[in-house]
Amino acid sequence: MEYSLWTREIEDDIIPHCRELGIGIVAYSPLGIGFFGGKAVVERLPNESVLSSNPRFTGENLEKNKVLYARLANLAVKHGCTPSQLALAWVLHQGKEIIPIPVIKLWFCLKMELKSEIQIPRVKLGSQGLEVTVLGFGCMGLSGLINAPLSHEAGCSVIKEAYKRGITFFDTSDAYGQKRDNEIMVGKALKQLPREKIQLATKFGFTISEDGEFGVKGTPEYVRECCEASLKRLDVEYIDLYYQHRVDTSVPIEDTMGELKKLVEEGKIMYIGLSEPSPDTIRRAHAVHPITALQMEYSLWTREIEDDIIPLCRELGIGIVAYSPLGIGFFGGKAVVESLPNESVLSSNPRFTGENLEKNKVLYARLANLAVKHGCTPSQLALAWVFHQGKDIIPIPGTTKVHNLVNNIGSLAVKLTEEDLQEISDAVPVNEVAGERDEPFILKYEWKHANTPIKTISD
Repeated sequence: MEYSLWTREIEDDIIPHCRELGIGIVAYSPLGIGFFGGKAVVERLPNESVLSSNPRFTGENLEKNKVLYARLANLAVKHGCTPSQLALAWVLHQGKEIIPIPVIKLWFCLKMELKSEIQIPRVKLGSQGLEVTVLGFGCMGLSGLINAPLSHEAGCSVIKEAYKRGITFFDTSDAYGQKRDNEIMVGKALKQLPREKIQLATKFGFTISEDGEFGVKGTPEYVRECCEASLKRLDVEYIDLYYQHRVDTSVPIEDTMGELKKLVEEGKIMYIGLSEPSPDTIRRAHAVHPITALQMEYSLWTREIEDDIIPLCRELGIGIVAYSPLGIGFFGGKAVVESLPNESVLSSNPRFTGENLEKNKVLYARLANLAVKHGCTPSQLALAWVFHQGKDIIPIPGTTKVHNLVNNIGSLAVKLTEEDLQEISDAVPVNEVAGERDEPFILKYEWKHANTPIKTISD
């Protein structure tokens, strides 16, 4: 029997009768003759297609039915799946005696439907020996900033779910959380997980004065003070990867690195990282002690590091950890933009406000259209694009919702050719991105302004 979200006439008579007599039901056209397979089904119908004369696919009827598809697509984002997956899941949940038989012509569509149990590979991060999962988890958002903060119990549940699904690389900082307590939350979660299987990254360097002013500090004394405090908050004996969160441009990087090197020798940290350093700072720091990884913002709409930073890292054998790989959540879906709470930091981000936001929505729409072609969600396509930039680039998207976590893991099933990557890059050209990537008081600490004083003999 034909049975789908938009063809349900059999529910009142046929299904009850079959259940009474013990007769199974095989549902043909469970995706509505392909309608719920995506926009491309409708927009690319060949003239000879039988659907070109189907009443639901023509004229005013088609326009009305597109509204139904749009509603389903919005719900699919919420559930971290494609519209077709949600439509098919609905059929599967109507009863074990109902067996859908969708027709899938393209292999990538079938592959996307079967991606629920994905094994997350492991790779070397940098050249110093640290091994991590190719997808990390950024814990910052669990303590608020973009959305409302989670309780420690709820945050721990998300972290444990990420581990259960194969992620072992977790990122935090002593600056995260309204009470700067993100490390405490992460530490509580780690107590419920096998520590030896976790790669824990945290950071130091940001300061906040009593009047709320941001600053950066990288003196040797402060490096040690912060490390000792992080070890205590996390309640661990060592930190796998310890980053300088932002470079202190008043302190020679050799001084900062010298103290970090001592912490490695003492076994308090295993590997050293930097976040947002300049090329000159990278070379000088690496000469003191090998840098394992840089944490840099990198996504479809933030690609400034491609010309200088990425080539330098590859020359020196330094890995790259990409923060905000979904464009601070922009490519996570329309709901990210349309439901931002007033207290969200994004409400003052240049790319999420006024005319800039309207321009950037055009870029999202282009990506969404390409996602339909690839049988995935826009966020999966954006994340897959990052994965395909190189095995030395590890994205660490964060989320407060398990369905988004599952969606992010699903991006590993999206395979892209060089032509696909170019098409995606062209759909979101960086010269069309409206607005700076952050507010001025943050941008002054970005890598372009992160040179440090030359260390003299007298120093």
